[in-house]
Amino acid sequence: MPQTNEQARVFVCDAADMEDNQIRQLTPCDAAPIAVYKVNGEFFATDDTCTHGQALLSEGEVGEDGMVECPWHGGTFCVRTGKATGFPAVIPLKVYPIRVEEGKVYVDLAPQSQPE
Repeated sequence: MPQTNEQARVFVCDAADMEDNQIRQLTPCDAAPIAVYKVNGEFFATDDTCTHGQALLSEGEVGEDGMVECPWHGGTFCVRTGKATGFPAVIPLKVYPIRVEEGKVYVDLAPQSQPE
C-alpha cells in the first residue's frame, strides 16, 4: 500500500527548539537518517550521510551561508539544494521538503529532488 502524505510526514521538533546554524538528526523507522538544519530562521532537510564517505553531516557544522561541512574530510554541501559545493564531495545529497505548521517542524520522507 503506498504511503499517503500524512504517513510520509514526520515530526522533527518545535521550531523554537532549534537555534540558527543548528543541525538535528532525524532517524525515521526503516529509513536512512536525515539531517534537519535551521539557517537564518528557515528549515531545510537532506540525507544525513555524506556522499563521499559514511560520515554523518549532523555531526558537522552549518554556516549562515547554508553550507554544511562534513566532519570527516571537509567536503561541503548546500542545505537548500543538496548540491556538492566543496571537494572531495562531488555527488549531491537528496533534499526533503520541510513544513512548519503551528510552530512545529515536519519533514516529508519522500525526497523533493536529487540535483545533478
